[in-house]
Amino acid sequence: MFESLSDRFDGIFTRLRGKGRLSDADVDEVLREIRLALLEADVNLSVVKALQARIRERAIGEDLSRSLNPALQVKKIVLEELTETLGGETLRITYASKPPTVVLMAGLQGSGKTTNSAKLARWFKGQGRNPMLVGADLQRPAAVQQLRTLAAQIDVPVYSATDEVVASGSGDPVDVARGAVAEARRLGRDVLIVDTAGRLAIDAELMDQVRQISAEVSPDYTFLVVDAMTGQDAVGVAESFHATLELDGVILTKLDGDARGGAALSVKEVVGRPIAFASTGEKLEDFDLFHPDRLAGRILGEGDLATLIEKAEEAFEQDQAEEAAARLMGGTFTFEDFLDQMQALKKMGPLSGVMSMLPGVPKEVRDVEIDDRQIARVEGIIKSMTMAERVKPEIIDSSRRDRIAMGSGTSATDVTQLVNQFKQMRQMMQQMGGNKLAKRKAKKSKKGRKGGGRVTPKGPVQLDKKAFALPTLEEMEAQIPGRGGPGAGLGLPD
Repeated sequence: MFESLSDRFDGIFTRLRGKGRLSDADVDEVLREIRLALLEADVNLSVVKALQARIRERAIGEDLSRSLNPALQVKKIVLEELTETLGGETLRITYASKPPTVVLMAGLQGSGKTTNSAKLARWFKGQGRNPMLVGADLQRPAAVQQLRTLAAQIDVPVYSATDEVVASGSGDPVDVARGAVAEARRLGRDVLIVDTAGRLAIDAELMDQVRQISAEVSPDYTFLVVDAMTGQDAVGVAESFHATLELDGVILTKLDGDARGGAALSVKEVVGRPIAFASTGEKLEDFDLFHPDRLAGRILGEGDLATLIEKAEEAFEQDQAEEAAARLMGGTFTFEDFLDQMQALKKMGPLSGVMSMLPGVPKEVRDVEIDDRQIARVEGIIKSMTMAERVKPEIIDSSRRDRIAMGSGTSATDVTQLVNQFKQMRQMMQQMGGNKLAKRKAKKSKKGRKGGGRVTPKGPVQLDKKAFALPTLEEMEAQIPGRGGPGAGLGLPD
């Protein structure tokens, strides 16, 4: 979503690196380019002006003309102010002293309320909570069924009206919400997520219904689900709902889309409420707390190592990863290990998304289209191997290669290329592991020395004379197998 904005910022800071000092005119030029970049990204005009004014005040006040590296100074200021525009800090969820903690989900139809209600329930479950979903969207009969289907995937109960009432479309969502609170207390559920009805546009009936449900359940959190693809319209919707419900935060969906991203940069300053959660995909796991500092870093090309580490910790088992790393450095890494690591890597999401989180990746590399189907082809080749072939690929000859190619739907050339690349990678990692071990031993031996000089006791060296004595003929004959007598094995007569 923020690729074009990120490219614009990258160009701005690249031009700054060539300047040893920045004049006031240079600062004005940078601010003009930042203003244009933000407006092209569909950021609200008032937000752009406020951000530009804060950057100007700090840039001039810190006297960048005397800075040793003015480009880095400007980038640091822009990063901090962009983080503040996005919300400053990650929202900290607190829980009601008397359960359940009630979360009310509001939004227009099609914004993703029902799906994100299930995603939020999964997130709470990951925090060690026991959530329950409430199907209070009785305007659209399919909404309750959709909620039940999603809830079944994460093993979370759903409370709603009976099937007959839902099918008739005449149920009272306020009664459902009231009954849900009592049911949650009876079952010991400590989080209650209420999915309300939406409309194609804001109207008085929608607002009145949501207001009544809110008054009935007294939510601890009221979240508005908005579609990031709608741009500035999302900000207008948030303002309207906030005037009625007193929002606590916004859940921004479709952040993985190709829209310009102006909504994410405008919501906090215009509405005065932070982005609480962000949805970055269609799967239930593509959902997490919104981190303003991480997104600001990604926009400015600094990557997002914190999120990358969190995803890696979820995808990889620490013990297995350490064992695989040890085998890799020791030269005993097998295709079976490689397959396990690839399958764990797939859990982290598309490779292009993983690449975008790495800091310092050149634009040319970041923009390369990575086809995830290539991983599937490699998996197919490895899975067509026998266990012996995965452990010892050296035994793969032409007939085995043809069989593997036929089983994986690839060519013999593809199999050969993969095997050769795997061998080269394993050899290279083994050499790196050997070099590290040698350096470690050298460093350890240096620590044992104290200032150099003599390390042996004074006086003549004491030698063990027995160690230098030649063996006798009988001792030499005793080392020869099959000795039948004196001289046997040497071809000598008895």
